[in-house]
Amino acid sequence: MTEAGTPNNNAQFLAVIDSEARAVILESIAKHYGISAQEAFDEVSDKSAEHLLDYMVEPQRSAASVLMQAHGLRGY
Repeated sequence: MTEAGTPNNNAQFLAVIDSEARAVILESIAKHYGISAQEAFDEVSDKSAEHLLDYMVEPQRSAASVLMQAHGLRGY
């Protein structure tokens, strides 16, 4: 869980990747939870959100992990 006043690293990661990758990630989460992509974004970018990978299932989870590593954000 993210501390109050601490930036949400999920939102930071989603901001630095390209729009196609962001759409794939959010659609994957939305499909898994039966919500819209916007609702998925709102959930994962909330200050109390869990790590982004906790919301994801394979194969998008592994692909997102690789992207996080490429951007130096995997271990947040």
